Amino acid sequence: MGTNGTTCPGPMKATSNGVFQGENPLDHALPLLILQICIVLLLTRLLAFLLRPLRQPRVIAEIVGGILLGPSALGKSSKFINTVFPPKSLTVLDTLANLGLIFFLFLVGLELDPKSLKRTGKKALSIALAGITLPFIFGIGTSFALRSSIADGVSKAPFLVFMGVALSITAFPVLARILAEIKLLTTDIGKIALSAAAVNDVAAWILLALAVALSGEGSSPLTSLWVFLSGCGFVLFCIFVVQPGIKLIAKRCPEGEPINELYVCCTLGIVLAASFVTDLIGIHALFGAFVIGVIFPKEGNFANALVEKVEDLVSGLFLPLYFVSSGLKTDVATIQGAQSWGLLVLVIFNACFGKIVGTVLVSLYCKVPLDQSLALGFLMNTKGLVELIVLNIGKDRGVLNDQVFAIMVLMAIFTTFMTTPLVLAVYKPGKSLTKGDYKNRTVEETNRSNKPLCLMFCFQSIMNIPTIVNLIEASRGINRKENLSVYAMHLMELSERSSAILMAHKVRRNGLPFWNKDKTGNNSSSSDMVVVAFEAFRRLSRVSVRPMTAISPMATIHEDICQSAERKKTAMVILPFHKHVRLDRTWETTRNDYRWINKKVMEESPCSVAILVDRGLGGTTRVASSDFSLAITVLFFGGNDDREALAFAVRMAEHPGITLTVVRFIPSEEFKPENVKVEIMEDQVGSGETRLIDIEAITELKAKIKEQESSRSNSDSESQIVYEEKIVKCYEEVIEVINEYSRSNLFLVGKSPEGLVASGVNLVRSDTPELGPIGNLFTASESISTVASVLVVQQYTTSRPVVGSKNVTIESLVEDSESP
Repeated sequence: MGTNGTTCPGPMKATSNGVFQGENPLDHALPLLILQICIVLLLTRLLAFLLRPLRQPRVIAEIVGGILLGPSALGKSSKFINTVFPPKSLTVLDTLANLGLIFFLFLVGLELDPKSLKRTGKKALSIALAGITLPFIFGIGTSFALRSSIADGVSKAPFLVFMGVALSITAFPVLARILAEIKLLTTDIGKIALSAAAVNDVAAWILLALAVALSGEGSSPLTSLWVFLSGCGFVLFCIFVVQPGIKLIAKRCPEGEPINELYVCCTLGIVLAASFVTDLIGIHALFGAFVIGVIFPKEGNFANALVEKVEDLVSGLFLPLYFVSSGLKTDVATIQGAQSWGLLVLVIFNACFGKIVGTVLVSLYCKVPLDQSLALGFLMNTKGLVELIVLNIGKDRGVLNDQVFAIMVLMAIFTTFMTTPLVLAVYKPGKSLTKGDYKNRTVEETNRSNKPLCLMFCFQSIMNIPTIVNLIEASRGINRKENLSVYAMHLMELSERSSAILMAHKVRRNGLPFWNKDKTGNNSSSSDMVVVAFEAFRRLSRVSVRPMTAISPMATIHEDICQSAERKKTAMVILPFHKHVRLDRTWETTRNDYRWINKKVMEESPCSVAILVDRGLGGTTRVASSDFSLAITVLFFGGNDDREALAFAVRMAEHPGITLTVVRFIPSEEFKPENVKVEIMEDQVGSGETRLIDIEAITELKAKIKEQESSRSNSDSESQIVYEEKIVKCYEEVIEVINEYSRSNLFLVGKSPEGLVASGVNLVRSDTPELGPIGNLFTASESISTVASVLVVQQYTTSRPVVGSKNVTIESLVEDSESP
């Protein structure tokens, strides 16, 4: 506190002694900073929640939150601004915000892979250049209009370059988030947009470095030249000196082992040192961190581990402070009069017109359809954090005054806010889904039509791979060339973390989903282990496994699964159970969200669905087809689901290493399940038509067994099918019969069995109704002792809705190897 009116207030003490000692904590730096952070987090998260139904990226909420806390809204109250954001506290706030921004720009650099820029196609490169050139020209034109009116007196050259850069920027991280939210990230249009945005981002940073060099206080042009040349020298030093050192550190961090704390500290120290050097040169501290992120090796475990350690604190806590720091400089009230508002409209029009028209024209020239061209134009018009960084640097350097700064911030909000609704309005890829030729939606129908069987296996992690490979081997039959088509879909959660976008960026590497064309073996990530497993299986067998990746929030990832099944015309989707077996043979929940996904897929799937309850089917290693053997048992009670399980098992029985036993349960005359109401019994017995179809299926099975027996005398290569009928009197005898086959490797059961026997089993209560009564016996009941895996099958019926017809405006966020 000052001693008189002419003395400036002294620096704030860090901590207070508390209110009981007569001190106000808000007069001290640390308590005031904590209060500021809490207010910022509360407001930005609340705004993000309110804007979520509009599918807006979180950056919009953070920018708007910063403006609301500034002089445009709450900051108009002198009491509020002097209490919560007093001028003496802004230095600490800005320092902390810029420190967080340094590390965030390091993460942004990690998202950009220079190798992918080399592989950028001519189409994306042309779109990127058009998306930079035309807006840059419009930005220069706009700068003349602003200088002649509200920006008189600013330096001409820096102002021209800053305005050109501000209008030509495409915010790569924000664009990736928007593409993810509207499920276009790994579609063709998403690939083009991301590739073009990556090129645009690099070009924008180069132009921004030029603008910063020109905006130095030195009056001599030679000073700006030295700044720019020194920046180029710094980049070369990082590439040829720093990068080899970081690669050496990365090689010392093998997959599956914890990262040495020394390596993490060393890397963060390198980021800070690079930021210091670029600030020393006179560019900006952010450039150093960004360059280190770009040259950082993307392969291996080190980059992922580093991101996990840094990003939550940086993006969740520190980054919103930067938006508030920017919002405190934004005063919308400075835009007054018709002239100022007219200039705002002019800036928004030029920004949109230059970016959208330039992108659309070049896209049409590259033979991109009109709707996709328009969508690309709107997507490339996305602004965000990088735009805000440019504007703040310009304001701090005195290139942009308060009025121009406010106009440009509102332009960034408007252009980003309109991206999602306009893209959804002009681009509706779901309409291209045709269902007329999608006939074989079940395995039973596929077997009858003698068409190739198409299966989709979903997996959550590498632990699911051995079982999936063994199940694919079991499903391929024998001498069925090109008669089995398999898609393996990796389910990956898209969170708010920036590493989710980094993950998605890795998915589209080389144009294929986690399918590395580079066979050098340098990448040891878990994704490459998946690649090795499926590639080895594809080489050893005649089955081609097409990998796919679904990247979505857990709340909507079931839509990706269903829509992909619709497009690929699959007969069955096989999902992993949400629990796994521990070493002591007890069940442990992997993640409860997976259970919700399974239930939603079963409700909305366009084809049959099966849930695989895995207890290590076929062992944990892949064996040669000649040594492959499984004992499979089908528990047949009756009904659509049981017939689908039977049809799939019969298909598996064509494999020479598989022995199939079909057990049909028949109620005796005195069968009376206890405590079963008449209404339930009538509901569970099934219709007469269903019973006739069941009898027909069993008759076909018996005929197949006779045909097999007649051919076995001539050849021993055929598999063995055994059909048995068990007459049971009560529920306990059903359990006894099932235990007789406990040595089987795999049980196939229907989710909703029908018939009198099934009505008694239905009384068993469980917390996993998606497995049905029989499936629950294997997971929730101690009366069945077996180490066999269980496949619970639900047959598709026309009464179940098809998700593709419910929402045709959303393209699934799925990358697959058939993408052109």
